[in-house]
Amino acid sequence: MTPKKRIAFHTLGCKLNFSETSTISRQFGIADFEIVDFGEQADFYVVHTCSVTAVAEKKCKTAIKQAHRRNPHAQVAVIGCAVQANPEMFGTMEGVSWVLGNQDKFKLGEIVSNASLFNMDITEVHSISLVSEISKTKEFIPSYSIGDRTRSFFKVQDGCDYFCTYCSIPFMRGRSRCQNVENTMKVAREIAATELKEIILTGVNIGDFGRHTNETFLDLLKQLAILQGIDRIRISSIEPELLSDDIIELVSASTKLLPHFHIPLQSGSDKILMLMKRKYLREVFANRVMRIKELMPDAFIAADVIVGFPGETSEDFEDACAFIDSLDITFLHVFTYSERPGTKALMMDGKVDEREKRRRSQRLHQISESKKHEFYSRQIGKSAEVLWESDNIKGFMHGFTGNYVKVRTPFDPLLINQITAVKITDVNDDDTCSVKF
Repeated sequence: MTPKKRIAFHTLGCKLNFSETSTISRQFGIADFEIVDFGEQADFYVVHTCSVTAVAEKKCKTAIKQAHRRNPHAQVAVIGCAVQANPEMFGTMEGVSWVLGNQDKFKLGEIVSNASLFNMDITEVHSISLVSEISKTKEFIPSYSIGDRTRSFFKVQDGCDYFCTYCSIPFMRGRSRCQNVENTMKVAREIAATELKEIILTGVNIGDFGRHTNETFLDLLKQLAILQGIDRIRISSIEPELLSDDIIELVSASTKLLPHFHIPLQSGSDKILMLMKRKYLREVFANRVMRIKELMPDAFIAADVIVGFPGETSEDFEDACAFIDSLDITFLHVFTYSERPGTKALMMDGKVDEREKRRRSQRLHQISESKKHEFYSRQIGKSAEVLWESDNIKGFMHGFTGNYVKVRTPFDPLLINQITAVKITDVNDDDTCSVKF
């Protein structure tokens, strides 16, 4: 019997990448391949890259070098956004055999399993580079993850038509596209047929779902709200101008759609929002937060914020901090502005010193920690339902409430992937809450 080949995957970046990695990994049949941890010796390594910041690209290179050191004879495939941005750089790295862009990465299983399609002996491959021009891509490839024992990241949309001045994602992911509601629900039912309890809807700009099929994201949510076999559905990042009152009201009335929102703000300064070419001013964001809290006072609201964008003065930053402080939000994802090739922000004046960027980032992290602790403290004494994870950290396991409060309890294997009713009793030092059953 021919021994199985060992293949390992490493994913950087967003939930969308994780959903796609899981889909790609399922191309490697268990009869011929064994999927192992990236830290182990393998015959094939796959690094799914991210290009959203320079730091992300650096992590991609580090992962590739680690794989090559772990097994210098292994074949290394580098796929995804950073490859789409700079295929030549990755193709010349030591140990790299395959360089596949964002559409072509879904051919990986075919390439590895059937190298004869390229008239090559897989053991003699030095480099295959397939990086299609993503701007012309109209095909949408649905993906979902099943590696987690409790939840699935479900890709319902890809690409973006916004072209914000700081963002290279439209160049890496192409134009906005999706399947129609009917076909999207077919994939959702595949997930529902597993033992997973929760779906997290992902995409580049999921609020744009349906624009090219004469449907809307609301149409999809209405169908998902009655999906049998799944207990909980979360909406990942959705643009504030696309988060309609109808969507908020649907979530508030649903027992399946969870009161957890992730809304990109990017800046609390109208001046900077206009320089970024965002499609809203901060009043729109504040209105969305207010409407959510009117209907769901305990909803968890996270926001993305970029610090150090060109032209952001100290006065602009202080103005933004005051605005953010005034909002009833729970958590900030803070990003330091990073120059991205091909973006209009590269040509803008008013570059912010790196030391000042770090100071501003630290300030926003402090605001975020304060808001999250305040939100957690308000949950003490309240009842909630928790989906328990499979982790075992120092004798504790963790889970999340519907409104995304992270809680812990002594490890009990019988609780894994179970939803239980609890009462929140305390806020711990490790950014979790204690509960009692």
